[in-house]
Amino acid sequence: MTLKLDKVNRGPHLSTLVASSISREIAQGRLKPGDQLPTEAALATTFGVSRNVVREAIARLRSEGRIWSQQGRGAFVVESNNPTVLTIDHETLQRADSFRNLFELRGILEVQAAALAAKRRSDADLKAMDDALSGMRAAPYGSVAWLRSDLEFHRTVAEATRNSYMGQFLVFVSERVRESILAAGNQQKSDDMARITLGEHERILRAIHAGDAEGAQAAMRDHLAGAALRVGLHDGEAAEIAPGPEAASPVRHSRLRKAVRGQA
Repeated sequence: MTLKLDKVNRGPHLSTLVASSISREIAQGRLKPGDQLPTEAALATTFGVSRNVVREAIARLRSEGRIWSQQGRGAFVVESNNPTVLTIDHETLQRADSFRNLFELRGILEVQAAALAAKRRSDADLKAMDDALSGMRAAPYGSVAWLRSDLEFHRTVAEATRNSYMGQFLVFVSERVRESILAAGNQQKSDDMARITLGEHERILRAIHAGDAEGAQAAMRDHLAGAALRVGLHDGEAAEIAPGPEAASPVRHSRLRKAVRGQA
């Protein structure tokens, strides 16, 4: 069994890159159903990463249904060629069209989730959203800590829908988006962008607090259109991310485009 594994570039997404590389070996048939993976130590040496990174990658592949593991024996490629768990390959998302499609899917789900959250949220949900927003305020805009708190905010909105499948799917999709942003390093950073983005989240939270389902949908739609601009999707693509009966304010997006270009 000859594998084509190379060292991975350093960054906050190392385990994702390791998991993607192993997934590619499986997809291209160099790792076949039933094959045993190299040991953690061997993989760590091959990729030039720590064993903890390898463990995280293995855990991810296991959760995706690509491998199974047994203590004392190691990790093995699953026998089935058709994993039952949804996967979105990291390398595929480096293509602009794939990233745009994922962002579009996120918009369809999150706009509806915001409406359900406004109807079904509890006091505990609202506190969790408040805490996540506080985490964003405390972190430098665009940093790993900011993106983590941003993801947590959207996770708490999803959980407030009281639909466990909605929560699981949204967290999965949002995490893939976050990883792609970190990998690409194309998140625009400025005080103006921090203010605009926080304002979008605050508007979502106010609507959910008020139990305003339509307002929550509109606020989430506006936020996702703005987020699309911030990560490099152009105006035409951003308009399609989360379509609704009313377009986002052209004045607001004029300000946003200026801020993205460093003109605001």
